[in-house]
Amino acid sequence: MAAPQESEIRYLTPVTVDVKKAKYCRFKKMGIKYIDYKDPDFLLKFVNEQGKLLPRRITGTSLKYQRKVAQAVKRSRHLALMPYVADMMK
Repeated sequence: MAAPQESEIRYLTPVTVDVKKAKYCRFKKMGIKYIDYKDPDFLLKFVNEQGKLLPRRITGTSLKYQRKVAQAVKRSRHLALMPYVADMMK
């Protein structure tokens, strides 16, 4: 009977290794003062597939700019540049 050569433990999913990326506010880093509500392509980065706003803890946006992003998304939705609700937006 042959002895197992290496560890024969196999996982269904790969073992996750937690590598924490430092979150940062992209607006502070880039020096962006005004968030344009007429640019839906940029605003799509801050909403999920259903059209909901992504929280700060995921995007890393600071509180000041998160409020500005929320206001810009709401204005863009009001002018029908972005949908209020979508199935698979991205």
